[in-house]
Amino acid sequence: MVSKESTVLGEMYKKWVSAMADNPDMTLEETREMFEHWGDVTGEPGGVDYIEVVANGVPCMWAKPKGSDESRALLCTHGGGYQVGSMYSHRKLFGHIAKAVGCPALIVDYRRSPESLHPGPVNDCVDAYAWILDQGIKPEHVAFVGDSAGGALAITTILGARDRGLPLPAASMPLSPWTDMEITGETVTTNEEKDHFVKRAVIEHMSATFLGEDGDRKDPLATPLYADLSGLPPFYVQVGGDETLLDDSRRFVAKVEEAGGEVKFDIYPGMQHVFPFLAGTAPEGDQAIADQAAWVKPKLGL
Repeated sequence: MVSKESTVLGEMYKKWVSAMADNPDMTLEETREMFEHWGDVTGEPGGVDYIEVVANGVPCMWAKPKGSDESRALLCTHGGGYQVGSMYSHRKLFGHIAKAVGCPALIVDYRRSPESLHPGPVNDCVDAYAWILDQGIKPEHVAFVGDSAGGALAITTILGARDRGLPLPAASMPLSPWTDMEITGETVTTNEEKDHFVKRAVIEHMSATFLGEDGDRKDPLATPLYADLSGLPPFYVQVGGDETLLDDSRRFVAKVEEAGGEVKFDIYPGMQHVFPFLAGTAPEGDQAIADQAAWVKPKLGL
């Protein structure tokens, strides 16, 4: 049973899709300004301090719950198709997750496309992870979490860290991850009417903008379905049942299992894209974050 409160996110998505359709000449800055309101549907977590820092040249924001264990950390990567969204739009979402887990969360304000094409965002997130390690936090006490494009970064940042020879984190929690730049998942078509926001045209535009004219849609750091997923830390993937990107999660989970990795996978029926944004306003959002915390805390020794 889907709660009445959970429809708020879908209504916001429909409003945005309508605004973009009615204003085809909307500038990038106007689009980004609209998406800064993503967090409007999220309740204020309370008891969380927000501190902006620069991590190896990358702007970031700490979300530090009162009394949290600062020997542990979450690395948080926001969604928005690599083009919109920011550490500000996602501040409350990641504040809720940090508070539930009981440790600070570093929200990475990575460079976005078209100003920074692939692999710019991945490199920024790896730089931020290296900075966390430089603060004396052990890799086994770090977990990644991100949504949508940030969900992909919660995977590809691990791959980038491995490429650089950095020690890998303890775990990763991709939310509604966008794992396929080729856009071949069946649910892109079968869930088209149910998903109020992530339409094929949106995915096509954002993938082309992110990769650039000569970009490779099969690059493992853009489409982790093509990556070597062996030897990676455990994953916990959450996705809504009404999402066009549902198959992006399903196929990634299958690839992890084929590689012999540990993965937990939950599909939440009737839920829209990145529904944990409803934390503090709808029970489904609160439950998803509680599920994350219950899974990741033992991984971090909390």
